[in-house]
Amino acid sequence: MTQAAKLLYTARTRTSGGRQDGMSRSSDGRLDVRLSPPGGAGIGTNPEQLFAAGWSACFEGAMEIAARKRKIVLPRKSAIDAEIDLLVDEGTYALRARLNVSLPGLDREVARDIIDEAHQTCPYSKAVRGNIDVAVALT
Repeated sequence: MTQAAKLLYTARTRTSGGRQDGMSRSSDGRLDVRLSPPGGAGIGTNPEQLFAAGWSACFEGAMEIAARKRKIVLPRKSAIDAEIDLLVDEGTYALRARLNVSLPGLDREVARDIIDEAHQTCPYSKAVRGNIDVAVALT
C-alpha cells in the first residue's frame, strides 16, 4: 500500500461469545446479529455466511466498475451465489470458496472478462488470494 492511499471507510464491530452463542454489533448499530455454529440449531448466522454475503456484495460492485469501463450495463438479474466452506484437516481449520456468477443476457466472453477483472480488483478477492482455494465460475 502506498502512502498516497486514501482511507475510504473503516468498519467497526464488537463481537462477544464467538460463533457458539455470540453477538456481533457494528459501531453504528446497522449490523446487530446473533451468532451460532455453522449447521447448528442455534438462532443466528455464522461467520462463513457473513463472509459470503460481504464478498459477493463487494464482488458485484467490482463487476459494476469493470462493466462501466466497457460501457456495458450489467443485467438487472445478475447474481452471485457465494459458497464458503469451513474445513478441518488434522485439527487445523481453513476456508474454501466458490463464487458462481450469473450475468444473463451478456455474451459469455464479455461476461468472463468482467468477472476476471472483478476478481483482480475486488478487495475481498485480493485479501484471500494465495490464502484459500477459490473458484469463480460463470453460470
